[in-house]
Amino acid sequence: MKKLLLLLLFTGITTHLLADHLKGGWISYEYLGVGATANTSQYRIHVNQYLLCSSTPGQIDSVIYMGIFNADNNIITNRIQLNLVSTDIENKVSFSSCVDPIPTVCYRIDKYQTTVTLNNNTNGYIIAVQRCCRIAGIINVTNSATVGITYTNHIPGVLNQQDYYNNNSPIFAQKDTAVICYNSPFTFDFSATDIDGDSLVYSFTDGITGGGQEQSQIKPNPPSNPPYTSIPYSGSYSGSLPMGNNVTIDASTGIISGRAPSQTGDYVVAVVANEYRNGVLIGSTRKEIHITVTNCSVSAAALEAEYFSCNSFTNTFLNESTNSNIVSYQWDFGIPGITTDTSSEASPSYTYSDTGTYTIKLIVVAGDDCIDSATAILKVYPGFTPDFTVNGSCVQNPYQFTDATYTRYGYVNSWSWNFGDITTTADTSHLQNPTYLYPDTTTTTVELIVSNSKGCIDTIAKRLIVIDKPLLSVPFKDTLICSIDTLQLSATGTGSFSWTPTTYMLNSASSNPLVFPKDTTVYVVTLNNYGCHSTDTITVNVLDYITVTLPPDTTICKTDSIVLNPVSYALQYAWSPATGLSSSTVKNPAASPAEDITYQVTANLGKCQDKASIHVKVVPYPQVIATGDTTICFAAVTPLSAATTASKYQWSPANSLLNANTLHPTAGPQSTTTYYITVSDTLGCPKSTVDSVIVNVIPRVIAHAGNDTAVVSGQPLQLQASGGEYYTWSPTTGLSSASIADPIATLYSTIDSITYTVKVSTAEGCYATDNITVKIYKTRPEIFVPSGFTPNADGLNDVFKPILAGMRKLVYFNVYNRLGQLLYSTRQEGEGWDGTFKGEPQAPGTYVYSAQAIDYENVTVNRKGTVVLIR
Repeated sequence: MKKLLLLLLFTGITTHLLADHLKGGWISYEYLGVGATANTSQYRIHVNQYLLCSSTPGQIDSVIYMGIFNADNNIITNRIQLNLVSTDIENKVSFSSCVDPIPTVCYRIDKYQTTVTLNNNTNGYIIAVQRCCRIAGIINVTNSATVGITYTNHIPGVLNQQDYYNNNSPIFAQKDTAVICYNSPFTFDFSATDIDGDSLVYSFTDGITGGGQEQSQIKPNPPSNPPYTSIPYSGSYSGSLPMGNNVTIDASTGIISGRAPSQTGDYVVAVVANEYRNGVLIGSTRKEIHITVTNCSVSAAALEAEYFSCNSFTNTFLNESTNSNIVSYQWDFGIPGITTDTSSEASPSYTYSDTGTYTIKLIVVAGDDCIDSATAILKVYPGFTPDFTVNGSCVQNPYQFTDATYTRYGYVNSWSWNFGDITTTADTSHLQNPTYLYPDTTTTTVELIVSNSKGCIDTIAKRLIVIDKPLLSVPFKDTLICSIDTLQLSATGTGSFSWTPTTYMLNSASSNPLVFPKDTTVYVVTLNNYGCHSTDTITVNVLDYITVTLPPDTTICKTDSIVLNPVSYALQYAWSPATGLSSSTVKNPAASPAEDITYQVTANLGKCQDKASIHVKVVPYPQVIATGDTTICFAAVTPLSAATTASKYQWSPANSLLNANTLHPTAGPQSTTTYYITVSDTLGCPKSTVDSVIVNVIPRVIAHAGNDTAVVSGQPLQLQASGGEYYTWSPTTGLSSASIADPIATLYSTIDSITYTVKVSTAEGCYATDNITVKIYKTRPEIFVPSGFTPNADGLNDVFKPILAGMRKLVYFNVYNRLGQLLYSTRQEGEGWDGTFKGEPQAPGTYVYSAQAIDYENVTVNRKGTVVLIR
C-alpha cells in the first residue's frame, strides 16, 4: 500500500513538472526526391515546439513521437521517434523608447527532425505530433492547463490526375517577438515563404487539442488518429476571432494587425497558410503559438480611426495611449485655414462652428526621445436622437414597433432591433418598423440600435409589459339604484367598448353609457384593442323604494362618543343637526354631543328617500377628589380622604387600610403605595371614575452603633455608627463630637464601663437607636487569656480566645498540644479555639498558646502560656 501511494504521488508530481509549459508549434517538410524503391518519395520532416523560456529540464523533451497517417483512410502507417537537434531562444532585448514599461518577450523553440520514405498514394499523408499541456490561464481557452496541442501538416498526393508528391511545405518566418501592449495597435508577422513558388493565402483557424487530458499519455505514442478537434474557446473568442473583433489577418501577407484586447495575458492564435499551385489547393500548413498581451503601452499617441460628434458641436478629446511617460501634448482640431484650433492640454474640449468632417492630429513627447503622433477623422453632425414607439395590447397579436429617430443631418440608414424575447435568438429585425408576436406574457426590455448616413450610432431601450389581455378597469363591481333613477356606468382602457344587455341603456358603444333598468341587471363590458379582448361586469341592483331605521334612544357619558348605525340600502345620507358629529354626510358618523340631542337622518337612493331619528341623552361622569398625598416613616400610619357625588365607592388596595369602607380610611403601608378610589352612580352614566393618593414610605431605619468593645485607660477609640444621614450620641462623655457618625471616645480609669446610645435619623425625620458598651481596663495595653475553658456546647466558656485591651491589631493567636503540633491559629479579633482539631474533639489536658498583638501606640506585645481544656 505504501509503495502504491508513493507511486501515485510521484506520478502526480511528474505530470505537473512535465505539463503546463507549451506555447505552440508547427510542422514543415522538404521533398528530397524519389525513394530507393519504386513508387516512393523521400521527405525530411521538421517539428518546431514552442515553450516558456523558463521551462524546467523535466518539461523539455529530448525526444517526441510522430505518427504518419494515410489520408485515404486515416490509418497510421509510420510511428517515428524524433530526437531534439537544436534549440533557439527568441528573446527581444531592444525596444523603442515609446514602449512603457518594457515587457518580457521570450520563446524557447526546440527543433526536431527525421527523414522518411513514403509510398505514393492518392490522398497523401497526415503528419501529427501531440503533447500536453498548454500554460495555465490562457485568456481565450477554458481550463487551458488541462488542454494539450496537436502539431499537424498534410503531404499531398494526386489532385485532378496530377501528382503533387514533390511538394515542399511553406516555411513560416521566425518573427515571434513582436511587442503587443493591451489596448494598443500592433502588427505581428505570420508570413511564410514557399520555395516552389506556390501562392499562399492566410487565415485564422482553430487551435487543435491533443495529448494529456484528451489522451492516455502526456506524449501519446503514437498520436491519436485524425480528424482532430478544436480547443475549447472561452467567451466570445473563436478560431476565427482569437483576439476579438478588433484583430484581423491579411490574407495576402499573413500580417496580423489591429488593436490588442484590453485584458492582459496569453492568447492562442492559429494560422493556416493554404498553398495554391496553378489555382489548385494542394496543401495547408498551420502554425499555432501563444501571443502574450502585456501591461504596457507601445505608442505614446493613440487615437481611434474615426470619431463622431452626434449630440453637440463641442467634443472632448483623449489620448487612447496608456503610456505613463508623456510630458507634452499638441492637438490640432483640423479646421482648414486657421492656426488657433490647437491645444496643449492632455484632454481638451473644442467647439466647432459648423458641421463637417475634420482630421484631428495629436503629437506627444514621451521620455527623452519618443515623439509620436496620431491622426483621426472626426465627423461633427449633432442632432441625432434615437426613439421608437410601441403599439399593441396583449400577447394575442403582434406588437407594432415604429422608429421615431430624429436626425438633423443626413438620414437614418440602419436599424437593429432586439425584442427581448429570452425564449429564442430569432427575436431581432433590421426593418425600420417591424412587428413581433410574443409567445407568452412577459416583462422585458426592447432595444433599438440605430445609425444615420453621417456615421452616428446610438442605442435606446424601453421597458415593455406584454400582458394576456388589454387592461380594463371599472370603478365598482356592483351598485344600487332606485327603479325611477338613471345611472352612468364607467370603464377605463385603451380601445373600443361595447356593453350588454343594451335594454334600458343609452350609448352602449361608449366607455360611460347611461342605464335605467327596472330590475336587477348584470352588465358586461368588452374592450377591444387591436383584436385583443378583455371583459368585466357591473351588477346594478334595483329597488322600488328604501327604508332607514336607527337603534333605540341611548345614553352616553359626557365627553364620550357613540357611532350612529342606521340600517338601510341607501347610498346617500344627511344628518341634522350636525352638532357634535364627525361628518353629516356619511352613513356611520361618530357623535360626541355636549348635551341631550335628537339626530335625524335622511337616506336617499337616487330619488327614493326615507327618514329616521334617535335621541341621545348625555349624563356627566360621577365626580371624586382624593386627598392625602404624603410621606411617612416605616410602620407609621396616615389618614386618607375623598369627596364624591357618587353613590358607590371603593378603595384599593384595601389590605393596608383601616376603615376601608369609609371615605376617610387610615393607611399603614409597608412600602410606597398608590391608593385608588373608584366611584360610580345610577344616574345614567354607566362608567366609573377613579382618583388616587400616593403614600411614600421611607424604608425602615436600621441603626448600628458597633460591637461592644474594651479599651485601656487613655486609649482613643474610634466609634463608627451607620444606618442614616444624621447621628446623635449620648452621653457625650469622652466624645470628640456627639453629632457625627464616627466620633473618637477617650476614656480613663475613673470609669469602669460606659454605654453609648446613638440616634440615627433620615432627612424626613425617621429614626432608630442602638447601643455600644465600652469596658475600660485600668492597665497598660494587654492580651488577656483565660487559664481554662469547657467546650461542652452549653454556651458558657465554650471557646478559648484572647481578650484584647488597648490593642490595634491581633497579629496571631496559636494553640499547640504538648508535642508542639499546631492545632489552631487565627488573626481575627473575637475568634477562638473550640477544642477540636480537623473536626475531632481534643482530649482534656493542658495546651500551650502564643499570642502577638500591636497596641494603639504601635508597640508589639507578645504573650505565651498554658490553658486547661476541661470536659
